[in-house]
Amino acid sequence: MAEPKPRDLAALLLVLTVVTGVVDAVSFLGLGRVFVANMTGNVVFLGFAAAGEGTLSVLASLTAVLAFLAGALAGGRLARAGDDHDTLRRATAVQAGLIAVAVVLSATSGSGTRVGAELLIVVLGLAMGLQNAAVRRIGAPDLTTTVLTMTLTGFAADSKAAGGTGSHPLRKVAAVGAMLGGALAGGVLQLHVAMWAALTLALVLVLAVAAVLAVSRGRGPRRPAGAGP
Repeated sequence: MAEPKPRDLAALLLVLTVVTGVVDAVSFLGLGRVFVANMTGNVVFLGFAAAGEGTLSVLASLTAVLAFLAGALAGGRLARAGDDHDTLRRATAVQAGLIAVAVVLSATSGSGTRVGAELLIVVLGLAMGLQNAAVRRIGAPDLTTTVLTMTLTGFAADSKAAGGTGSHPLRKVAAVGAMLGGALAGGVLQLHVAMWAALTLALVLVLAVAAVLAVSRGRGPRRPAGAGP
C-alpha cells in the first residue's frame, strides 16, 4: 500500500480547487470585493482602488496579498521539511485549522465590522497561501488549484486543433469545472444562507483531503521529492 496514486492525487487537487472557488466566493461577495486566493485579481483591484474606484478597498486587497504571502512562506518551509506527500498532508491539516477558525469567526463576530472582515481576510489568506505553496511543490501545471489562466491557455494552445498534443484535456476541463462549481456553491451559500455555511463546506472538503492524506501516510515507498502527479 502506497501514497495516493497520480490519479488519486489529481482528484485531491480538484477538491482543493473547489475549495478555492468557495472561499473566493465568500471573500468577494461577503468581505468587500476582495479575493483571498486569486492574487492577480487583488493586484488589479489595488490599482483600481488607488485610481479612485470607491467600491474597492486598498486595505482589503493589501491585507489579502500580505496574508497570502505569509501563508505561502509557511508552506514553503513545510515543503523544505518533507516530500510532496508530507508537504500536502501537513499543509491541509493546518489549512483545515485556519478555515475552522474562519467558520467560528463568521458565525460569531461575522463580517459586519471592518475589523471582523479584515480578520477573516487574514485567516483565509493564510490558508490559501499555504495551499498554493504546497500544491506548487507537487508541480502539476494543470492543477494549481488557484489559477486557471494557464490551464485555459494550455487547453486551447495544446489542443489537437491547434496542432498540439492535447495532453490531459479532461483534467484541464475538470479544473475549470471544479473552480466554477466551488464558486457557484460558495456563492449560493453566501448569498442565500450564511457565510459560516459556505466556509463550513470549504472546511469539510479540506478535512476530506486531509483525511485521505493522513490515511495514506507511511504506506510504502514514496515518489521522489518534486515528482509530478
